Amino acid sequence: MTNKTVLITGASGGIGRATVQLFASKGWHVIGVDIAPFDTAQGYNFPENGLFIQSDISSGNAMEEIFAKAQSFTDSLEALVNNAALQIAKPILETSVKEWDAVMEANLRSVFLGAKLAHPLLKARGGGAVVNVSSVHAIQTSANIAAYAASKGGLLALTRAMAIEFASDDIRVNAILPGAVDTQMLRDGLGRGHVGEGDVQSRLENLARKTVSGKVGTPAEIASAIYFLADNEQSSFMTGQSLVIDGGATARLSTE
Repeated sequence: MTNKTVLITGASGGIGRATVQLFASKGWHVIGVDIAPFDTAQGYNFPENGLFIQSDISSGNAMEEIFAKAQSFTDSLEALVNNAALQIAKPILETSVKEWDAVMEANLRSVFLGAKLAHPLLKARGGGAVVNVSSVHAIQTSANIAAYAASKGGLLALTRAMAIEFASDDIRVNAILPGAVDTQMLRDGLGRGHVGEGDVQSRLENLARKTVSGKVGTPAEIASAIYFLADNEQSSFMTGQSLVIDGGATARLSTE
């Protein structure tokens, strides 16, 4: 075991669960946060030496409670992974103000609050890392997902601003931009009509064909990239950057 501790939001989902598992396997103590329980039926229990907090990161009051519990578990953090997200797949004209605000609160405001509350714990360690999970929708998007794309684009700007302001405390801040990754969020969003018709498996196969690699990513592949950005031994000279992990999808011209 190491004496390193990471706080990961969205810990119960596909990418979050894989990230929890990877950090724990590397000897880190893990604090996981999610509005959903950590489902042990999937064959992996939350690490016994960690702390799981079931809470809603979109609530400002809840974020303060989360970090109060985190401080009772540890007096410092090595890394913060802002992974939790809400996706609403609707045309702009059909998206309500309430839905728009819900996406911004979950995907953008929670990162702002999380970074502010985590900063003292990261500084107490003598520096650390923040990894913000954005999306390729921040740089190239499609129809009927505007709120999500806007929130992820804002997250890139926030990442750069945080990197500048936190640098004097030796806190690195970077973003990762996953492409199509086989998670429940992806499967739920496949009905937007951007990858053809058919059942979920057919749509997944159509989506895979649109990438250079010819496949959809796995949560474990994204977790590895998150770990790289969080680990100061591997990415110590990297801050304010955006790392695209999308199987080459954004490398190809859309006209080809």
